[in-house]
Amino acid sequence: MTIAPTVTAVILAAGKGTRMKSELPKVAVVLNQSPLLIHVLKNIESANIKRKIVVVGYRKDVVTEIAKSFPGVEFAEQTEQLGTGHAVLSAEPLIQENDHYILVACGDAPLISAHSFQTLLSLHIKNQYSATVLSAEMTDPTGYGRIIRSNQDGSLVRIVEQKDATEEEKAVKEINTGTYCFTTKRLFHALKKIGNENAQKEYYLTDVIKILVSEGDKVGAMVLSNALESHGINSPEDLQTAQNYLDKGLVGV
Repeated sequence: MTIAPTVTAVILAAGKGTRMKSELPKVAVVLNQSPLLIHVLKNIESANIKRKIVVVGYRKDVVTEIAKSFPGVEFAEQTEQLGTGHAVLSAEPLIQENDHYILVACGDAPLISAHSFQTLLSLHIKNQYSATVLSAEMTDPTGYGRIIRSNQDGSLVRIVEQKDATEEEKAVKEINTGTYCFTTKRLFHALKKIGNENAQKEYYLTDVIKILVSEGDKVGAMVLSNALESHGINSPEDLQTAQNYLDKGLVGV
């Protein structure tokens, strides 16, 4: 099955990353001699996804300069930082009629491999899901959104952010990596219905899952075979941990 012509990647790269203690936007921070965003773009390219929309915001000039020479890259601007759902909605004007599927990736998660992107897309298309979440099993899930599954059949019910989770939900070890595949029309249908009634007053992309489930759509979650790939970069310590993983050959880029 050739999936490349029908898939567009939307890479979220608008955030500031205050915990990095740097004036650079977070996706411009260097890991293994390349900005985080370049690692993400390379892995998406290696997954045979040619079209890539980078959502920019904070220091958009810096981010644009990093990515503009990469093949197949276009830019969408998130003018206000109103959450991940709002960021993806910022890319809608660039979506084309034949973009059947959208891969959403985080510009600060450089270790997710091309193989993982491909496997996620294949599962999504094969099972005719409206949304498929890339998840990971963590020994310490603190800070991550939790994957909540049905007690009956194990199907995905919703994703709950740490700040909004009950104590029972916080005990769940399966987390959301922030990487998704969506069927395009259903994604933008649901995005226009999400609200910001949460602790952060943001429009969460994760609420799309809840809306699609409530409307009877099929949604799924795929657990990463190598949970270390889900490691995101939010601090200098996270950056050092990622470099250690690479140096030890525990992940590849």
